[in-house]
Amino acid sequence: MSVRIDISGLRPMGLSPARAESGAWGRIAAVPSPLAELGMALHALSEPAHHPGLQSWVTGVTARLDPHLADRMCEADFLWRMTFSDLFLACAGVPGGALPGTDLAEELELLDKLSDEQFVAAALEFTCAFPYETPGPGPLTDERMRHRALELAAARGPRQVRFTEGLLADPPRIRAWLREFLQDCDKAFFAEAWSRLRHQLAADTRLKTDLLRRKGLAEALAAVSPAVTVDLDAGLITVDKLGDTRTATADGGLLLIPTSLGRPHLMVLHRYGWRPVLHYPVGSPELAAPPTVEQLALRMTALSHPVRMRLCRHLARSAYTTGELAQMHGMTAPEISRHLGVLKKAGLLTTRRRGRYVLHQLDVTVVARLGSDFLEGILR
Repeated sequence: MSVRIDISGLRPMGLSPARAESGAWGRIAAVPSPLAELGMALHALSEPAHHPGLQSWVTGVTARLDPHLADRMCEADFLWRMTFSDLFLACAGVPGGALPGTDLAEELELLDKLSDEQFVAAALEFTCAFPYETPGPGPLTDERMRHRALELAAARGPRQVRFTEGLLADPPRIRAWLREFLQDCDKAFFAEAWSRLRHQLAADTRLKTDLLRRKGLAEALAAVSPAVTVDLDAGLITVDKLGDTRTATADGGLLLIPTSLGRPHLMVLHRYGWRPVLHYPVGSPELAAPPTVEQLALRMTALSHPVRMRLCRHLARSAYTTGELAQMHGMTAPEISRHLGVLKKAGLLTTRRRGRYVLHQLDVTVVARLGSDFLEGILR
C-alpha cells in the first residue's frame, strides 16, 4: 500500500533519468509554510497523544489560552483533528504554481484566492462525501452531494452539522470566520512559536534544495523520509503509507513542505486539480528510521502467535539457544527454529555466536516502539 506521485511530466523532454538525477528539477520546491505549521499546531493541541514530545508546549499553550478562543477552537476542530484539511496547504490549490507565503498574512491571502467551490470541498473533507482524486461535482452545485455532506456530518455530531449547514448556505461567512480565527490563534500563541520554528524549517528546506541541485531527486527525497522513494525510469515517487492512491504533478510541479510540530505525521496532498505536496516532519537524528508498512505487518503478525509470545517472554530477559528454548517449552528444535525464523524475519531478534552455539535475544528497543502494553505484558 502506498501513495504514488507521477512525476514524469516534470522531467524536460529528451532528458535521460541519469541526467535528470543530476539536478534538472526546477519545478520541485522545498519551502516552509506558516499556515501549514499553524494547522499542525492546532492538531497537536487537539490530539496531544499523537505528539508526546510536545507535551510541555501543549500544556503551556493550553494553560494560558483565552477560554473564548478555546471554545472557538472546538467549533471546527474536525478540520485539523480527525483530518488535516487541505485548506492549510492553500497554495497548492491556487493556479499558477503559487508558493507558500513568508508569513501568515501572505498565506491567508492565498487562502482567499481559492474559489468557493475549492474552499467548501476542502473544508468538508472530513465528511468523505466528495471525490478526492478524480473530478466531480461539488455540494454548491449538486443537490445530491449537498444532502450527502449533511448526512455524513450528522453522523459526526451537532457541531459538524452546524458548520456544514453554514458552509453550504453562506461560504463567505465561514471563510471570514476561519480567517479571523486563524489570526487570533496567531496572536495568542502561534506567532511566538513560528518565530522559533521558522529558522529550523528554513534551514531544512535549504538543505533539501541543495541536495536536489547537487545530488538529484533521489538524495533529496531520501532526506525527506525513508518512507519516500523514487523510480526515475518510471517517473514515480512512492510514499509508504496505509492507503492506495495516485496523483500526478502534471504542469504544477511538486512542493516539499517541512513541519516541526507535525512530527511524526508524513502526509501527501493528492487532491485532484491541486499541486501535489509532501508535508514531512523535519529530521531528528536521534530517532531511528521508521519501519515500512510491510515491516509493521510482519511484526504484528509475528507477535500475535501465542507460542511466539511465550518465546518473547524469555528472549526479552536473556539470550537463549534454540535447544534451550525447545527444552523450556517442551517442543522440538525444528519447531522452535520455525518460530524464531518468523521473529527474525520481522526484525524482532538479534543473534550472536558463542563458540558453536547461536544465541537469540529479543530486540526490546524495536518491540518498545511497537507498543509499551505488549512489552509490559511479556515482562510482567
